[in-house]
Amino acid sequence: MGSIVILTNFILSCAAEAMGCWKQEKTSTWAFPTLILCLYGFFYMMKPSEPFLTPYLMGPDKNLTTDEVTNQIFPVWTYSYLALLFPVFLLTDYVRYKPVLLLQGISLIVTWLLLLFAHGVLAMQLVEFFYGMVTATEVAYYAYIYSVVSTQHYQRVTSYCRSATLVAATVAAVLGQLLVSLAHVSYFCLNAISLASVSLAFLCAFFLPMPQRSMFFHKKDAPEPLPGPGKGPWSCQEERSPDAAARAPSPQPQAGRARPHRHMLSVLLQLGRDLRDCYGSRKLLCWSLWWALATAGFNQVVNYVQVLWDFRAPSHSSAVYNGAVEAIATFLSSLTSFLVQYVKINWDYFGELALGIFSAIDASCLFLMHFSTSIWACYAGYLIFKACYMLLLTIATFQIAVNLSMERYALMFGFNNFIALLIQTILTIAVVDSRGLGLDIVTQFLIYGSYFAVIHGIFMIRSICVLVSCKCQRKIERSCPEQLNQAEHESREQTVTSYMTQL
Repeated sequence: MGSIVILTNFILSCAAEAMGCWKQEKTSTWAFPTLILCLYGFFYMMKPSEPFLTPYLMGPDKNLTTDEVTNQIFPVWTYSYLALLFPVFLLTDYVRYKPVLLLQGISLIVTWLLLLFAHGVLAMQLVEFFYGMVTATEVAYYAYIYSVVSTQHYQRVTSYCRSATLVAATVAAVLGQLLVSLAHVSYFCLNAISLASVSLAFLCAFFLPMPQRSMFFHKKDAPEPLPGPGKGPWSCQEERSPDAAARAPSPQPQAGRARPHRHMLSVLLQLGRDLRDCYGSRKLLCWSLWWALATAGFNQVVNYVQVLWDFRAPSHSSAVYNGAVEAIATFLSSLTSFLVQYVKINWDYFGELALGIFSAIDASCLFLMHFSTSIWACYAGYLIFKACYMLLLTIATFQIAVNLSMERYALMFGFNNFIALLIQTILTIAVVDSRGLGLDIVTQFLIYGSYFAVIHGIFMIRSICVLVSCKCQRKIERSCPEQLNQAEHESREQTVTSYMTQL
């Protein structure tokens, strides 16, 4: 009987120790923060009302006109995004991601509260401002996970986080379309569902562990431990031992706080040097140029395509299939991005040619959407346009990232998006804003088609120059051995002739 009691106490003590270790380990391993971040990304993207934003604004709920939505409300998102992007980028790294994710959650909730209960042009402009805050803080979502997991898990966690947002966007679009078409749910109810989803995302952000390091401001706060082969719950006692604590490097908060202004200046100078080194490569410069130009045009098209659809088939008198189109577009985009890994092409030689060809396809799709009066032609053009852009964006992402460290990877992508946003702002002021040309929605797509035609021309000329240069270089490489062999042959003949003369 005594042995049973001793055995029972031993088992209970082991179980208690294992549970205590699990509580400590769950926030330090890669699985827990990845799971919470995937849940956050899923609920953040699970907004079934987004494909129906324009019909909602111009319907009986808000009763806004096409000109008010196109020329006065939507441009505010571009301006606020541009104004907030760089400050939020630095703030995200300085406060170590989680506070910015909480700020994003608050901005999402405020956005949908205003969409549901506010009225008028000014209120909707405020909606666009807060949504600009949401998009500017997206950098925290995509950079957070790299600060809490080791490099050996980067590929896996990136795949999980990207897949969570992609699945959520597809499910949201399909759900929205089914609710509108089959259940005849109002757009107001769709926005209420979106509000509930983003509120859940905000709650998920509270459970994320606080990172101890970041890419620029807190590089040395938490040195990354080497993974051990026997890592498990039974190693908790060893990690908590005084010897292990004594061997661990002690934090030095005073060094980081001694001169914060000088540290900020040194970080900015380092960012400048990194940008100079990144764009010093012609290859990276070429892909980055396409990235900035095409992303600016793509964002403009996505931002205003619902207005064109509503013009071709008014929502008050026609069936609306925006959700189905967005779901199919997302699926095609993910499919083309997945198939990139099976394409075996020397991108150094044919990269510019691919950029030129697919930019021409994008331009043709936008011209189709301009000239055709059929809503189905507009839908088809949008599907092909988005699939082509996502295909090239995947290739450009790989081509840029393959030669960069994590810090420069994030910096260059952020700077490319910043340049894209500058170009998009210029397009918005010149083409869309009522203080500029204030063009109607159909003419806007003629401008966007011409814009991608210019991109096609730039990269086709560049590809011709690259291919001609490579062909000439190959001829030189082939002619050099022939000339060397001929010189050796002539040298031998001269040697033989001189020897025969001596005889």
